[in-house]
Amino acid sequence: MLPDALPPQLPQRLRQAAAVLGSGAMFWTARAVAEHQQQLDLRQGVLQPPTRHADVGVMLSVATTTAAGAGMGHAATADLSPAGLQAAFLRAQALAEACAGHMVFDPAWARPQAVRGHYQSTVHTPLASWPLDEQIALLQDLGADAHIDARIVDWQASLWAVQTTQWLIDSEGTEVHQQWSMLTPAVQATAHVGGVTQTRSSAGQYNGFCQQGGVEVLARSGVRDDAARVAREAIALAEAPPCPEGVMDVILMPDQMMLQIHESIGHPLELDRILGDERNFAGTSFVTPDMFGHYQWGSAVLNVSHDPGQPHEFASFGFDDEAQPAQRQRIIEAGVLMRPLGGALSVKRAQAQGHALQGVATTRAASWNRAPIDRMSNLNVEPGDATLDELIGSVRHGVLMHTNCSWSIDDSRNKFQFGCEMGQVIRDGRLMETVRNPNYRGISATFWRSLARVGNADTWAVMGTPYCGKGEPSQIIRVGHAAPACLFTGIVVFAGAA
Repeated sequence: MLPDALPPQLPQRLRQAAAVLGSGAMFWTARAVAEHQQQLDLRQGVLQPPTRHADVGVMLSVATTTAAGAGMGHAATADLSPAGLQAAFLRAQALAEACAGHMVFDPAWARPQAVRGHYQSTVHTPLASWPLDEQIALLQDLGADAHIDARIVDWQASLWAVQTTQWLIDSEGTEVHQQWSMLTPAVQATAHVGGVTQTRSSAGQYNGFCQQGGVEVLARSGVRDDAARVAREAIALAEAPPCPEGVMDVILMPDQMMLQIHESIGHPLELDRILGDERNFAGTSFVTPDMFGHYQWGSAVLNVSHDPGQPHEFASFGFDDEAQPAQRQRIIEAGVLMRPLGGALSVKRAQAQGHALQGVATTRAASWNRAPIDRMSNLNVEPGDATLDELIGSVRHGVLMHTNCSWSIDDSRNKFQFGCEMGQVIRDGRLMETVRNPNYRGISATFWRSLARVGNADTWAVMGTPYCGKGEPSQIIRVGHAAPACLFTGIVVFAGAA
């Protein structure tokens, strides 16, 4: 990977450049980011052209007071020279003055407090120590393992490595330095048997196993042993009957729970969405501010935490992009909705409307050229006390579902239907035949109340997604989700298209 491209003197350079601001500036903040990515892909035994990408820049925000009132403006630049930073500060100030008197919130609410700190991903074997030829050899081995016979018509393996460095600096004395190392391995195989085509992947076709760390992420993922397994399962799916249909019990494994949490808990609980910021682009939410503190979101066995300190999880951090210190907090406790996914500014906006809400440190931006907004970070269902055998044994008629492959949910993040790669019928407490194209539907406002049992720590897995979209202009951000296997009762199940 490429070296850190943020100069060590950047904090001092930013403070010196900010001197160009006039006396009308209330405060300023700066978020500098350097990110380096490497992508390796192997398809049908052929190495695709490797790619490397470097992106460096800084977002400056300035709050001002004028005769027309207070305003706030943002300006981003990839020019980190003193002249480039000064020019960006002046652009941000000009935008703040143009917005003065027209803001939907008081910019003074965003005034930072002096914070100092550091965060770094836990890395045992740095990615930089792993020679490129060994990385390619791993992909070639995975490809060979996946192509088990002629019924496998397509097979792929990939490695995506990301290293990110960030500085948070402001006029009040904040200096926060954070560094992330991330690795996403993946393998998948597609089988064609008797006119039926099915795909099976190691952790989802959208890279569901993604973690912070170094080369040791490979061992945690199990990807070295996954290629032959996913190929065998792809063939089994192509030979399997369609999923049965009707109302029945469903066990969702962690690689499907990840999507269930993301769409039907995470997005509807984003506070800026609840306040209406997203309604013209990514949609609104069925949640209203008066639900918090008493609304029965799920059954009594449902506990959901915002946990940016979870080791290895994809969106772990020490401070959010408002420089708020990370802290594990319950979002849902014993099924009751406790707090939204809202950062400090959104919480103040809600409080100004008369809603006594408490938020979490979860304001993040996708890059240096985007302003931070409320995002999911690590949003996890906490383990219960049931073994997987106990979950299966308690089902008379149902389906166990693995690995998300499709999703659809309405603009208020309420009515949904989700599809999985593989299902296994459960009959009289026993795991039986494999079935293809298992789908289920529900309503977020009631679905989680059907949660009957929660798997223990042995069924719990740390996963995530690199591709959470939101915002205008669009921001694609990385999110972590960890969950155990979970049993839901009385769910509408159906077979998807062949």
